[in-house]
Amino acid sequence: MALNGTYKFCFSNEFSTFTHKTVYFDFQVGEDPPLFPSENRVTALTQVKWLEKLSVIDYQTHFRLREAQGRSRAEDLNTRVAYWSIGEAIILLVVSIGQVFLLKSFFSDKRTTTTRVGS
Repeated sequence: MALNGTYKFCFSNEFSTFTHKTVYFDFQVGEDPPLFPSENRVTALTQVKWLEKLSVIDYQTHFRLREAQGRSRAEDLNTRVAYWSIGEAIILLVVSIGQVFLLKSFFSDKRTTTTRVGS
């Protein structure tokens, strides 16, 4: 029994405010139109075809949602890898410059003055 009126859906993201959520819901109201309007009689075969079509639509929706989740995870991972690579490149550059100056200090000519005491 369907009640006429305005319905509201309320969603909360209190559990994890840092990650975005994708919410999917599906509801059907009223009678579905017949799949084959030319056939007025309902047989076991038409019922099976109707159930197959309905389940295929549900499976397609499910797989589209899974693909969207996978794409989101892949894009997030790609962003993290890019930032990590940039950070590694900066660290490599700093360490390389530090090693050059360290090796340069080993071979620099340091003149020390010695004084003789008592001569």
